[in-house]
Amino acid sequence: MHNRDGFVDITDVVCPITFVKAKIAMEEMESGKILEVKMNDGEPIQNVPRSFKDEGHKVIQVVKNEDGTYSVFIEKDGL
Repeated sequence: MHNRDGFVDITDVVCPITFVKAKIAMEEMESGKILEVKMNDGEPIQNVPRSFKDEGHKVIQVVKNEDGTYSVFIEKDGL
């Protein structure tokens, strides 16, 4: 797994709040830093990584966790 500079767990919220919560965490970070976002299967894993890509960030890695959640590593402004 990648080193991370920040972490946010959005498994306790539902769309569209999932991306809002993750986006706020990303906004607090500097360019080039890596945010790990822990999310549930289903809508979050389908929508949140795509939303970050649409905003110009780079999805580096997606890891399926043993508990059925996902950890997505995103580099801020990673183009």
